Amino acid sequence: MAPTLRLLAAELARRCDQDGPHADGTGTGGVAEMERAALLPPGKLLRPLLFTESAAATGMRRADTLAAALGVERLHVGSLVHDDVIDGDTQRRGRPSVVARYGLPNAIVTGDALLIGAFREVAAHTPASVPDARRLAVVQTLAEAGVDLCRGQAMEDELRAQGDRDVDRYLRMISLKTGALFRASCLGGAQLAGAPAAAQHALTRYAEHLGRAFQMADDLLPHTSDTATSGKSALSDLRNARPTFPVLLCWHRTNEQGRAQLSALLAGTLPAETAMETLRVLLRESGALTQARAAARAEAAQAKAALDELPATEARAALHAVADLAVDRDR
Repeated sequence: MAPTLRLLAAELARRCDQDGPHADGTGTGGVAEMERAALLPPGKLLRPLLFTESAAATGMRRADTLAAALGVERLHVGSLVHDDVIDGDTQRRGRPSVVARYGLPNAIVTGDALLIGAFREVAAHTPASVPDARRLAVVQTLAEAGVDLCRGQAMEDELRAQGDRDVDRYLRMISLKTGALFRASCLGGAQLAGAPAAAQHALTRYAEHLGRAFQMADDLLPHTSDTATSGKSALSDLRNARPTFPVLLCWHRTNEQGRAQLSALLAGTLPAETAMETLRVLLRESGALTQARAAARAEAAQAKAALDELPATEARAALHAVADLAVDRDR
């Protein structure tokens, strides 16, 4: 994966540096500065990596995918800027979030600009050799993913407001909120490459299982990794009463007393630090952490199995490695 990640990081930096003055005199400072603060230094670049390797696995040169792949990154980062607004989070990737650094109005505008800019990257900056029909297919896939992401965010808020403990509903929610951009990355890469339907279906199945594995593992981070390592507040999910995978598993595995404690924790009746320590005890004693890890690894295994329908290439090997890393990480 390293060569592709270097290509993507270099292209992202180059594009941010090129975002100079526009015809109306804007472009330096303002939104361009805030977009740069959100995009650089980059995160894992996982979604653009998936886009590029999915396209490469179905026959496209990686260099021809970079603009569209980074369009997916803009869509992802824009959604994170808005997530931090919703959750009131002051940290993102171990540094001040856009809302903490620039304020609420600027964070909303920056998130909007990033989301809209994703479509510009695909429509205007992919190579001229790519047929318009393929570009349109990718734009449609990204648009559908954006809507699904919003549906997932709304569903998460419903689960939180209703105190819903249904694991199946949680899985449907993460399939929308997290899985949407994983599917868009893999399917979009295959569409840009003009891949046959069978390959597109295989990569879509891979992405669906990978998205679930990734989110399940992400929900474990507050309980298995410190804030300095993970780059995110361990208290955010608890402070926002957000339903997470290990907490839901714990609810169904613990006794009546444990459920009463969980209800109190999620209701915010205890100081956050005390609540987190109590939650960790409940998760450990119920075996929820072990079960959550096992479920994440099972999803990763199904993701890898979906790749068997693709030719054995370096790109397929990279996608295989992503599935392993998705559930074996500390950030």
